[in-house]
Amino acid sequence: MLRGGTALGALAAFGLPQLAVGSANAATMEDWALPPDLEKAKVEGLEYASYGMPDTWANYGEVLQKLGAQLGIQIHHTDTDMSSLEEVTKYDAEKDNPVAITSDIGILFGPVADAKGVVPPYTPPNAARLPAGLKGPNGGWVATFTGVPTIITNTDVVKNPPKTWEDLLKPEYTGKVQSIDPSAGGATDVAFFLAWAYAFGGDENNFDGAVEYAKKLLGQFSAVSANGQTLEKGEVPIQLQCDYNAIAAAKRLKDKGISSDVVVPGVSIYAHYAIMANKYNLAKMNIAKLMLDFVLSDEGQTAFARFGAHPIRVALGDLTLPDDAKANWLPDSMYAQVKNIPDWSKVSLQRIAEVWQSQVAGG
Repeated sequence: MLRGGTALGALAAFGLPQLAVGSANAATMEDWALPPDLEKAKVEGLEYASYGMPDTWANYGEVLQKLGAQLGIQIHHTDTDMSSLEEVTKYDAEKDNPVAITSDIGILFGPVADAKGVVPPYTPPNAARLPAGLKGPNGGWVATFTGVPTIITNTDVVKNPPKTWEDLLKPEYTGKVQSIDPSAGGATDVAFFLAWAYAFGGDENNFDGAVEYAKKLLGQFSAVSANGQTLEKGEVPIQLQCDYNAIAAAKRLKDKGISSDVVVPGVSIYAHYAIMANKYNLAKMNIAKLMLDFVLSDEGQTAFARFGAHPIRVALGDLTLPDDAKANWLPDSMYAQVKNIPDWSKVSLQRIAEVWQSQVAGG
């Protein structure tokens, strides 16, 4: 039985329509057009597999716990880390034996998923809050929150941390900066390249300044993989992360007695992220439908905020957060030069990859 009353009462909390009547038959593709079956979702949600959205990514662990609480179940979540492009490719490769229910993607990879045909024709009710471009035209994915490219530095190792993009080029940081490759299909790496475009006189269509900067930055990159352990040990003491992940990483370091510095290095961008559902995972479609809607609910959006992310509905002016939900955010002053990309549909992933490969990596 759901906490707080009837199943219909719980659905009201999700902002969902009344339940579809379930049947004993196996789900079909046509069933994506139906409202979620709550009783089936309770069973489906007990084991929840995802790609690229671990518990520690923007607070997805708590989001899933809160969804489980609404359903009266304990969700056991497992995740496999991969890039946005890898997630789309994996959905297609595993179509006959699907594993993941949902994945976190950069907003630019929503159209990639659409073109590949791996997301379902299901639009959750709360997606009505989003304008075109922040949700799949036929369903399947919705924007969730924004992230801002930032620099986090282990200051026990690097006593004088970089504060600007230009600072990263200083000789003292050679071999200490996390490497990125926006041609490899990772949404965060793409966001950093776009941030450099804006920081050095360009925009989402003019990459000249970003290319010149990136060519210089290549010589600063560490050959060691960047992750929480290499940040902690000082093997890659300067890492490039979106603000919400940098905030979380700084907290983990502090808990271990390690000092750090997180900074938005001047001009940057608001990079939109999204969640997509796996069309082929018919056995888990009801919990997927609920998850697509729950991430846009007041409760889901607030959970992202408490972690340090800026919820998409806040960015749209559709949600006002209590002050305590913003306790982990960086100071407002750091965002003074952060830019909004006016039309993400005009950003070409293919062009970014080609420019990087031909003019930066091969330049």
